Amino acid sequence: MKKDKLLLHTCCAPCAAHVYEVLDRDFNVSAYFYNPNIAPFGEYERRLGELVSYSERRKFPLFVGLYDARDWTMFVKPYRFEGERSERCMRCFLYRLDRTFRYARDNSFDAVASVMSISPHKNAEMINDAGRRLKKQYGLGFIEADFKKNDGFRQSVEISRRQGFYRQTYCGCVYSNQERKKSQNSKISQKKSYDFPA
Repeated sequence: MKKDKLLLHTCCAPCAAHVYEVLDRDFNVSAYFYNPNIAPFGEYERRLGELVSYSERRKFPLFVGLYDARDWTMFVKPYRFEGERSERCMRCFLYRLDRTFRYARDNSFDAVASVMSISPHKNAEMINDAGRRLKKQYGLGFIEADFKKNDGFRQSVEISRRQGFYRQTYCGCVYSNQERKKSQNSKISQKKSYDFPA
């Protein structure tokens, strides 16, 4: 029986590996790397490089979208300081998945999915809501999932360890990186205050 063609929006190799293995059972999977949110550009290149290597080893097609960071920034800018799991993230999901659906439509794919729900930092319902909106708009299927469940995140970490993947320390956008650094500095300051009481 012929499998449906699935375009899998992919942000990095660590997130892609387990999700690809799950979906490959039922679909003819191609990956789509479209992530203009990732900054700085060196980080973008590093994540893409890891994914290219993995796709070559596993022999699945990988397509790469434009790095239109300026347009992405303008789209999320009104919500840039709202933090993780906020409207900023929802707009980011919509922006990236919209371009994924567009590519899928223009290249005769049957359905779209995303690896993003594998992350414990991402709200799967927000991602699925974005996908539901867009599937109506584009007339394609969307695979709703929370890939972190059923031990999915742990398995992705194990695959990453075996493959020697670079694992990033923040979501990707400049705002999440700033928030991570601020949180780390706050923890260091608190620790110092405990170590050296006045």
